[in-house]
Amino acid sequence: MVQHEFISPQRETDLQRNGDANNELLSAQAHIWNSTFSFINSISLKCAVQLGIPDIIHQHVNQYHQPMTLHHLVNALPINPAKSQFIHRLMRILTHSGFFQKEKIGEEEGYSLTPSSKLLLKDNPLCQTPFLMLNLDPVSMNPWHHLSQWFQENSNVDGSTAFVTCHGKSPWELSGNEPRLNQLFNEAMICDSRLVSKLVIENCGDVFLGLNSMVDVAGGSGTMAKAMIDAFPGLKIIIVLDLPYVVDGLKSCDNLTFVGGNMFQAIPPADAIFLKWILHNWGDKECVQLLEKCKEAIPNKDNGGKVIIIDMVVMKDHQQERNNGTNIIDHEAKETQLFFDMEMMVLVAGIERNEEEWAKLFSEAGFNHYKITPLLGLRSLIELYYY
Repeated sequence: MVQHEFISPQRETDLQRNGDANNELLSAQAHIWNSTFSFINSISLKCAVQLGIPDIIHQHVNQYHQPMTLHHLVNALPINPAKSQFIHRLMRILTHSGFFQKEKIGEEEGYSLTPSSKLLLKDNPLCQTPFLMLNLDPVSMNPWHHLSQWFQENSNVDGSTAFVTCHGKSPWELSGNEPRLNQLFNEAMICDSRLVSKLVIENCGDVFLGLNSMVDVAGGSGTMAKAMIDAFPGLKIIIVLDLPYVVDGLKSCDNLTFVGGNMFQAIPPADAIFLKWILHNWGDKECVQLLEKCKEAIPNKDNGGKVIIIDMVVMKDHQQERNNGTNIIDHEAKETQLFFDMEMMVLVAGIERNEEEWAKLFSEAGFNHYKITPLLGLRSLIELYYY
């Protein structure tokens, strides 16, 4: 005879209550573990780029018109044969995180690229590898280990950051003295400018209509400026203003002039001032000072003057943006904006701002009208005017 044990309603309630408590405890532990090990995604991706995995898979798929099996991938990699057995584990985490995908090839499986890994290919004009390599370089990573120390320091000096605590210098001072770091930074900014210029030209071209002259503040080697000249024939004059050591040796041409100087001291006059990913590097005081210099350099709105800003506008909790009917601000995107805000705090004493914080800066600098166009994913294009 089958025996059945009767569980009283009270006992069943207690078991349910204990089960819920245990599930909450285990969920909390898993959350801590996930955050503890989240660096593994980025470091694994860096490893894959250094080994050339995206390019190797891309070349195979182009040549054979099918995904690349693990066996072929291992044989193509520049690794010690004794380490071959571990490659599938590296690929497993990167497949899980969306950088590669697995597809069936008969009885086998093979790897192909995703849109994200295609942006890491060396021959992709929009390649984002330099940005990844800059931010995962030990010079950029080590300050994070000094963050709690920085919070405990007595220094309240403007510009104090965990980066300074770690290295004794700001990133600008360090890159000015270390050619390797300066090159990493310049390459990262160039790759970002190529991507942004493509999107701006395709989606925001009307912003530049009617402009005859423009100053690209901290425009580096002129990647963005050159793209603008090619796309907008009406722009007869573009001046790239940057620190003397950045523009030293760069050659000007008919429409493009490189000027060494300090943006906080003076900006050449023009119809428009262009600030791509500049203001987030600085605190409010410095931003107001810079925007005041911009205001001095341009005519008012009635005479065609404007400041064009490309930067993040941090979304509020639960706020959603829509682009052509597609939700582009989700949990991951908001988290990435918050990551950037922490990065600015740790490296350069900067900040990623929400709309109210931007509006406060604009008002304090003497501007009385702005327009935000959220067509650049995590970033927006902001037009700034005064009457």
